[in-house]
Amino acid sequence: MDPLGARSQFVEVQTLSTWEWQPDPEGEEKEYNFSQQAFLSPFPYREDINRKIVLYNGNVALLNCTAIVNTSNETLTDKNPISESIHAYAGPELRDEMLKLKGCRTGEAKMTKGFNLAARFIIHTVGPKYKTKYRTAAENSLYNCYRNVMQLAKEQAMASVAVCVVSTTKRGYPLEDATHIALRTVRRFLENYGESIETVVFAVTDTEEPTYRKLLPLYYPRSEEEERASLPLIPTDIGNSEGEPVVPERQIRIAEKPGCLEVDSEAETLDSDLGQVGTHAFSRMEGDVDKQRKLILQGQLSDATMQKQHQRNYNRWLCRARAEDLSDIAALKALYQTGVDMCGRTVMVLVGRNIPVTLIAMEKALLYFIHVMDHITVKEYVMVYFHTLTGEHNHLDSEFLKKLHEIVDTKFKNNLRAFYFVHPSFRSKVSTWFFTTFSVSGMKQKVHHVETLQQLFTCILPEQIDIPPFVLEYDARV
Repeated sequence: MDPLGARSQFVEVQTLSTWEWQPDPEGEEKEYNFSQQAFLSPFPYREDINRKIVLYNGNVALLNCTAIVNTSNETLTDKNPISESIHAYAGPELRDEMLKLKGCRTGEAKMTKGFNLAARFIIHTVGPKYKTKYRTAAENSLYNCYRNVMQLAKEQAMASVAVCVVSTTKRGYPLEDATHIALRTVRRFLENYGESIETVVFAVTDTEEPTYRKLLPLYYPRSEEEERASLPLIPTDIGNSEGEPVVPERQIRIAEKPGCLEVDSEAETLDSDLGQVGTHAFSRMEGDVDKQRKLILQGQLSDATMQKQHQRNYNRWLCRARAEDLSDIAALKALYQTGVDMCGRTVMVLVGRNIPVTLIAMEKALLYFIHVMDHITVKEYVMVYFHTLTGEHNHLDSEFLKKLHEIVDTKFKNNLRAFYFVHPSFRSKVSTWFFTTFSVSGMKQKVHHVETLQQLFTCILPEQIDIPPFVLEYDARV
């Protein structure tokens, strides 16, 4: 207990400035040059939500709020700086209370009293150990940590909760990836269920603060201008409406009567029901796998079986893409999502000069392409390829492109509505003609050679596409 009249070491949450009013570290307001054209963002500017968010650089144990979050291990005995600080300020009663919890599983959240802390409660959660091979499982577990913390706060009618960075350095979770999950999970929860929660504090250290400051505008833009500027930087994988990571191959669609066509009339005869017996997926069996492979080599399989084999092959590539560390390919900024075209279709940008073909593993590039594009291609989209100032070392081999075309899912090809080839050279035009004529089918009519950006802007508005500066300079000069 502090001596009478002494200044308390605890920090009142109400005295901290909210994210809505926190300036940029540089101390200068950014200027954005955008037109007033409407745009779509999955995380629109919400002043009411920004007023609830606080970024605090300091010790989470010193915050005077309804609850603070402690990150620990499955036995709740982890010795990390956050946990040790909380125990030091809460006193020995906390350790005795935690023994009664009998541990905590990864992704779960359990609550104890705050004891000698200024906070009334402590919410204990266990972040996942990160391994690239099990990346999807780690993403889901970390999402559950933040989701369960927020759920407890709502159920206990807490006015304020201070959240530390859940997955510690010891557990090896990449800070930037973990921050994306934390920010979007809390954002979605506040949108859907956060009426009673007044304040959420993200408590960070000096090491973590730059990452949080960089990514907060993506999920909590402080103005419509900042929302626009952040749109091209938002990851392609933003989870579902709750912020939960989505794995398409694990989604199950349940039909009332598998194999039955929908009919307007409710009257169905017994004969029509019996006619469907044995035709739906649950009653079909796979044949001899070895025999099927032999038939593939002999070219004797039916189209349906070939399609099934192709889908299995694509799913294997997709699983590899989700499990492998592709951060080095992502750092090239050669493929990214931007706005929408005149018809409201998603625009994907490919920057040829940013692809050092001779220096990178092309198989990893293929995995990255599949990982980024898989959920984009479920609906109509267009591709914009900037061939601007590419050299020999940037040109993709035709065999690689053919392999890519053979591997990708059918939806990639069916939902691609246009491929804009910007600043093509004579040689690239000839190569593209040969490739689309003799190597792949159905692509030729979708490829459009665009000589200037002004031509591109007749299909995609300037504010809907993030164009690299060197492309703008080249176009203005030539």
